[in-house]
Amino acid sequence: MAESTVADKAAGAGEAADRATGSGTAADRAGGTPPESAWRSRGTDRRSTHTLRLRTSAALVAVTVLAVLLVPPLVQLDQQAVDLAAKLQPPSWAHPFGTDDVGRDLLLRCVYGLRVSLLVGLAAALTATVIGTAVGATAGALGGWPDRLVMRLVDTVSSVPHLLLGIFIVAMFRPGVWPVVVSVALTHWLSTARIVRAEVLSLRSRPYIDAAVSGGASRWRVTVRHLLPGVLPQAALAAVLMVPHAMWHESALSFLGLGLPTHTASLGTLVQSARGSLLAGQWWPTLFPGLFLIVPTLAIAGLAGAWRERINPRRRSELML
Repeated sequence: MAESTVADKAAGAGEAADRATGSGTAADRAGGTPPESAWRSRGTDRRSTHTLRLRTSAALVAVTVLAVLLVPPLVQLDQQAVDLAAKLQPPSWAHPFGTDDVGRDLLLRCVYGLRVSLLVGLAAALTATVIGTAVGATAGALGGWPDRLVMRLVDTVSSVPHLLLGIFIVAMFRPGVWPVVVSVALTHWLSTARIVRAEVLSLRSRPYIDAAVSGGASRWRVTVRHLLPGVLPQAALAAVLMVPHAMWHESALSFLGLGLPTHTASLGTLVQSARGSLLAGQWWPTLFPGLFLIVPTLAIAGLAGAWRERINPRRRSELML
């Protein structure tokens, strides 16, 4: 009789635990969603969101590239043409984005400004990536005191705010495109150097590197033939992620009057020249250049994020769960 009572109590405790943890029988789970189905549904929702974000970013980048390449040759208008009789007109069919304070078509000016900002961003990102890859690969391949010396130099430069250092560099030159490219490149190679160095240190422990060294390969040959090809995907991803950052820095320098000349159409100079109009109540000279800066940078960052998930299997597996 006592054994029967103990067995009944154990069975009751097991049923209570099953109900608490959701691991009971099929009849107990009939009224709810099975854990496996809920997990699978959550993973499907994440994949759908990821695919939608990727397609949206790709479409925005494609529209940006087509606008930069096709609008200037197809629209036979001078973006510098002044028409004081049509100044500060609101958006209309004749001028979809309105006109600026001297009557120039704002849509055409924004396209030309995006063209210049993209050029500066691409050139600065490529230059910074080359510098950062060379420094990081050299430090990681040499190791020892050269590695420590180079990384302390990187830490020292990183302690100075990027914008402040960029202002100091660009102030030594006359306003123009290439001083801005040099300024942005010399302040943005540090993160690439850290990434490449970490990847080189990881690759140095691989068996095929040990085999190459045991076979008599020199340090230079191992670096060029084995280490650099291994870090190129990470370096290319860093370059893509740097393009939006470089565009924002160019816009900030131009907005402060230290970047491109005021007569050159860039997104920073357009926003800078529209400050007075914004205070007077004309919102369109500031809104549309700002959108031309925000939307492409978010699209490029979205594509770079998808690329990062693809080359990082662990992060990709976590995304698909």
